[in-house]
Amino acid sequence: MKKIIFFIFFLIVAQSGIVAQQKTYCNPVNIDYGYTPIPNFSEWGRHRATADPVIVTYKGEYYLFSTNQWGYWWSKDMLNWNFISRKFLRPWNEGYDELCAPAVGVIGDTMLVFGSTYTSGFTIWMSTNPKADEWKPLVDSFSIGGWDPAFFTDDDGRFYMYNGSSNRYPLYGIELNRKTMEPIGTRKEMYLLESWRYGWQRFGEYMDDTFLDPFIEGAWMTKHNKKYYLQYGAPGTEFSGYADGVVVGDHPLGPFTAQSDPFSFKPGGFARGAGHGATFQDVYNNYWHVSTIAISVKNNFERRIGIWPAGFDKDDVMYCNTAFGDYPHYLPSGPADRLKSLFTGWMLLNYKKPVQVSSTLGSYYPNNAVDESIKTYWSAATGNKGEWMQTDLGNVSTVNAVQVNYADQDVDSSFLGKQLGTFHQYKLSYSIDGRKWATLVDKSNNRTDVPHDYVELEKPVQARFIRLENIHMPTGKFAISGLRVFGNGNGAKPSQVKQFIVLRTEKDKRNAWIKWGPVSNAYAYNIYFGTEPDKLYNSVMVYDANEYWFKVMDKEKPYYFTIEAINENGVSERTKVMKVE
Repeated sequence: MKKIIFFIFFLIVAQSGIVAQQKTYCNPVNIDYGYTPIPNFSEWGRHRATADPVIVTYKGEYYLFSTNQWGYWWSKDMLNWNFISRKFLRPWNEGYDELCAPAVGVIGDTMLVFGSTYTSGFTIWMSTNPKADEWKPLVDSFSIGGWDPAFFTDDDGRFYMYNGSSNRYPLYGIELNRKTMEPIGTRKEMYLLESWRYGWQRFGEYMDDTFLDPFIEGAWMTKHNKKYYLQYGAPGTEFSGYADGVVVGDHPLGPFTAQSDPFSFKPGGFARGAGHGATFQDVYNNYWHVSTIAISVKNNFERRIGIWPAGFDKDDVMYCNTAFGDYPHYLPSGPADRLKSLFTGWMLLNYKKPVQVSSTLGSYYPNNAVDESIKTYWSAATGNKGEWMQTDLGNVSTVNAVQVNYADQDVDSSFLGKQLGTFHQYKLSYSIDGRKWATLVDKSNNRTDVPHDYVELEKPVQARFIRLENIHMPTGKFAISGLRVFGNGNGAKPSQVKQFIVLRTEKDKRNAWIKWGPVSNAYAYNIYFGTEPDKLYNSVMVYDANEYWFKVMDKEKPYYFTIEAINENGVSERTKVMKVE
C-alpha cells in the first residue's frame, strides 16, 4: 500500500514539475481575460482585453470586476482567481452587451454593482452571496447615469457616487439615498486636470499634449484618518504614462487639494501603465491598488490588470509602490509595513539574452520574447504541439520563478468574449549544458486559461538554459510576448551610478533631461523621484539607456532624485539624493 501511495505521489510530482505552493505573484495578473467583445475594437484581429478594474474585499475574500468580461472573479489569496459568468445588463439597457468600467460598492453586508452609462435607466444590482452568483435588482432603473462610476460608503453610513470620463469636463460627485438610490441634491464638480502645472497629466505617449487634451476618468474614493482621497486616471488609457492621481479633502464632496505627483505610476518596464484603478485593503488591512496596464498594439484599448502595494505614510501622504512592479512580489500573509518593499529580490535573468526557436512567423522575431516589452512578441509559424523557444541565461544561474506571457497572433475569428474550453498547455525544461534536460514545470494536462502564467518553484534550481515547449494553444499561433526567468545570476551586483545629473528646463519646469554614466554590468536603472527627499515614492524603470526625458513634474515645486543600477545579480547602492530647483 505504501508503495502505491508513493508511486502516485511520484506521478503527481513528475507531472507538475518542481512547483511551489506560491507565496509570490507577478504582474500582469494571470486571469482569463476575455476576447474583445465589441466588434469594431477587433478590426486589427481578435485579442484579449480588459481594464478599469475594481477589487473589493467582501466576507474575507476578494472580488474583481473589470470592463467587458461577461462576469467577474473571486479569490481567497489574490493569486488564484475563479471566474463567475454573468451578464449584468438587461435588454433595455441601451443594447449594451456587458458592464463597462463598473462601480462596485459595499453597504453593510450587501455588494452593489452598476455599469457605466451616460443616461438613466441602468440597473443597480445587489447581492449578499456573489460567490454563488446570486443577484437581484436593488434599483431596476437608476434615475441618473454616470460613466466610469464609483461608489463610496462613509463611516457614518452615507453613500456617494463619483463619475466622469472627459477631456473637457471634471469628475463629479453626489450623495445618494442609500435605500432608494435617489440623488440628494445635484452633482458637484470634484476636480479638473491641471496639466499646465502637473507635467504627468499631459496627453500623449511623450506627455506633449499633441492631438487631444488629456482625459480625466476612473474615479475612486478612499478614506484614511478622517481624510478623503479622491483618485482619478489620466491622461489617456493607451499610454505608458497612464496613471492615477489623487486629491485630498476633509469631506467626501470636497473641496480637494492635489498631491503633486501621480499616486500610481509605472511608465517603464515590461508592463507599463497604472491608471484607472481602485484602492482596497486585504484581509490583514494592508492597502493595495489595482489598475490598468496598457498594451495598445492590436487596438488602443488592448489592456491588462496589475496589482501594486499601496498605503499612507506618517504624514497621511497616499503612495503606491510600483518599483520592480512587474517582477515577483510577495502575496499578503499578515500585517506589513507598506513602506518596506514586497519585492522578492529575484532579478530578471534573460533580458536580451540569446534565443533559439523552432520556427518564426514573418517579422515576429525570437528576441521580441526577451526584450522586456509587452508590446512586442515572437510568434512561431504555427500553433502546433512541439513548437518551442529556448533562452540562454548566459551562465549557470539560480532560477526561482518563470513567467510565460502569451500574445495574440491569428486568433480565430470565432473567439469573441468568453469561450468555454479555453486553456494553455506547455512544458518548461532546464539544462546546465544545453544537452541534458530536466523538467522544470509540466502543464501538459492543464485545463485552465493562463495567458500570463507565473510559476514559483518549490526550490530554486541551477540552470543556464530554459526551454518552453508548446503542447496546446486555445487559438492562434504559439506566440510569446515575454518568457521571463527570475532568480539570481550568481555574479556581482552592479556598481553605483556615477555622474548622475538632472537638468530642469527654465522654459518649462515640468520637464527635465536626466543623464548618468552607464554602468558596464547593468541592463537597467530605477530613477526615484518626489517633492520631498524622504518621500521618493514614484520611480521610472529605464532599460538599455543612460538618459531619460522626464516630463512629470509639478512646475511650482523643487524635486528630489536618486538612481540605482540593476543587473541579473541584484541592485546597486542608490546615489545620494539630489535636489533640483
